[in-house]
Amino acid sequence: MTTKKPQAGTDKSGRLMAEALRSRKLREKTYREQALKMYPWLCAGCGREFSGKKLQELTVHHKDHNHDNNPPDGSNWELLCLYCHDNEHERFSVADAYGEIKPGDTREPPSTYSPFAALETLLKKKK
Repeated sequence: MTTKKPQAGTDKSGRLMAEALRSRKLREKTYREQALKMYPWLCAGCGREFSGKKLQELTVHHKDHNHDNNPPDGSNWELLCLYCHDNEHERFSVADAYGEIKPGDTREPPSTYSPFAALETLLKKKK
């Protein structure tokens, strides 16, 4: 008894995934090309210069971390090398995980204890 295996990419979810990846690549290609025309081929993080085959290591970073926010003036983009781009996203995910204060938020300080509050009076007593 033989059973036929479904071919990869023939099911609906496979086709949807392939289509989503294709549209993402097309979208990236357009804003990447625009950013490379607008900005010098330097990493905004470390300052390394890129050209030739190494240019593929220069990525477009969205400053607000929204990949759908692609204004034609490029105000939401900066060019970062692979390493600086990974570092930027790692910093963002760590800040998000620890619930750091975002602009406009207020929070009580974690502790009100001040170990050196009475240091001045202690020093005056010793003199």
